[in-house]
Amino acid sequence: MGFKTIQAVLSFLTIIPTSIDSKSFNLKYVADFMYIFPLVGAIIGTLVGMLACLLSLTVSSFLLGVLTTAVLVVITGGNHTDALADFADGLMTKGGREAKHRTMLEPSVGSAGTVSIVLYVAGMVATLSSFHNDSTKLLTSIILAEASAKYVMVLQAHIGTSAWVGLSSPFTESMKDRRKFLASTGIMILILFITGVGYVGIMSLTVSLVVGIVLLYISKKSFGGITGDVMGASNELARLSSLVILSSGTI
Repeated sequence: MGFKTIQAVLSFLTIIPTSIDSKSFNLKYVADFMYIFPLVGAIIGTLVGMLACLLSLTVSSFLLGVLTTAVLVVITGGNHTDALADFADGLMTKGGREAKHRTMLEPSVGSAGTVSIVLYVAGMVATLSSFHNDSTKLLTSIILAEASAKYVMVLQAHIGTSAWVGLSSPFTESMKDRRKFLASTGIMILILFITGVGYVGIMSLTVSLVVGIVLLYISKKSFGGITGDVMGASNELARLSSLVILSSGTI
């Protein structure tokens, strides 16, 4: 693993310009290095967190929540937010797994997807607004929440199976390697230590993991396994749940 690998994963997870064109590497290459997702998540969190800290000096708490949420959505190209909508639509579709699969492939967003996005955005805005008076806590919380969200996807790929051949397939295959999962866990623990979040940080990570496992169970019952949309939705909900816990505790 080198700097180019980090750039490749960063280019896959975000729209941040790097010297590597996202078209110059295949999905399997990124999947082989999925274990560094928490590290790249911490990098994303650092960039967003620093911007949020600057915003907190000039805007109201409400605008801080709105703008930071918007940055998080935009920086990922809206892919994970769209995945949350597709997951909700698929979950609420009546019928078997094939019907749910077709719904999740539809480019349009249904009523369940729309409601899920509205609730998610409202939750993010309200939670991020509460950090307005503590820039240090704001920065470390965003870093940890982003890293935790990425680690949840790693966990799902490690213990889950793909519902069908698609975006999730190379990731679930790659992360069955226990050494990679242990490496990812080590990275996540290091991020916990560096951010100095203490007990509340451990609690936020634990809650995020519970959210990821619950969504894994739900997707297995509904779809027969996980999908790219399930992992994307888990990223959003794990981030939100982590921020909620961090906002209510003292770091």
